This record gives sequence, structure tokens and C-alpha cells, in this order.
Amino acid sequence: MSRPPSPLMDDGTSRPTIRVDLQLVADMVEPGCRVLDIGCGEGVLLDYLYRFKQVDGRGMELSMAGVRAAVAHGLSVVQGDADTDLKDYPTGAFDYVILSQTLQATRAPKTVLQHMLRIGRRAIVSFPNFGHWRVRKSLLFQGRMPVTETLTFQWFDTPNIHLCTIRDFTDLCQSLDISVERAVSLNARGMIRFDAGGALANLLGEQAVFLLRRD
Repeated sequence: MSRPPSPLMDDGTSRPTIRVDLQLVADMVEPGCRVLDIGCGEGVLLDYLYRFKQVDGRGMELSMAGVRAAVAHGLSVVQGDADTDLKDYPTGAFDYVILSQTLQATRAPKTVLQHMLRIGRRAIVSFPNFGHWRVRKSLLFQGRMPVTETLTFQWFDTPNIHLCTIRDFTDLCQSLDISVERAVSLNARGMIRFDAGGALANLLGEQAVFLLRRD
């Protein structure tokens, strides 16, 4: 049976239309590998990786609506919670484990990160940077939790419960003996600003993408 038409195509062409930051994540993945995408939503990234990099892809998504949409497009996605279900995956089952814009919404991000690098040879993690200058300005001059293009929720309805800065994340990786193979900071549109290793990235980057491996 053939797979249903991809939601990524325009007028039957092979032009990818995924977000720029997801394209950056996809570029970090080697062709033909095994991938687990945690918090995959409707499977847009998974679908792209299947079609353009021929990966053996699996997905986990908390929302049942997201799971149904992904499965309708022929993707292998199950309902699951990163905080409770990653422990059930065997060690070394995947080449890459991806967590895109979801780490800050988990209850135990340190444990989630540890499981990702137990399950996979490498992990790719992206998150909004709470150290961005607009966030600092909002707290300093307005005394309010910030609302930006990247952090779009009000404090009372946000799913983001563990916000961190780029520096916080690199410190966590160091404490867990996790090696950073590549790290970039992005603007709100997902365009690369700086390598995420320096102070300017923490100040000027609105989000970050890290490619990690266990030492």
C-alpha cells in the first residue's frame, strides 16, 4: 500500500516546506539512520526525514489529535509522555533521538535528556532561550514575565515549566558528561545567528539547537 500524500508538498512537487529550525535539525541527521522524534506533533519533521533522508523513523506524541494526524499520513507514531515513557525504550535502539521545542515543557528535563542519550547514539535538542536580551529587558524594566515571538504564552497559561538559558543548558550537559558536537543559536524566524558556545549567543539568540552525544 502506498503512503498518503505528504502534507509537506506544494502542488505535487518535492519542495520541502518545513520550518527553518526544523530544516536545521533535519540537516544534522544522517541518511538511512534510525530516528525517534519525541513530541513530534503531526509528524512534519518525521515525514520530511522519511522522504528526503530515507530514515527509519518513529514518533512519540502526547496529543492524541497529533498522533491521529501523523498516523493518517502513514507515519509510525504512538501516544506517549516523555516524562514517563522513555524508560521503556531499550538502550541503543536509535541513532538519533530528537526533542524539538519540547524540553522546557517536560517535568524532569534532566532525566529526559539522560534517557535520550541512553536510547540513542546522539540527541538533537532545541529550546527557546530565556537569556535573550528581550526577556531580560522585560523582567528588568517591566517586572513581568516576558511574551516574545518565541515565548508566546502568558505566565498563567504557558506549557513551559522549566525555562532555561543557553548557558544553563551547556552547564547541564557538562555536569552529565555530554559532549556538544554542534550548537547554534537562532533568531525568532529560525535563522542561524551564532555558534551557541559564546556569550553573544546567550544574549542574542532567541532559540538554540544542540547536537549531543554521550562521552
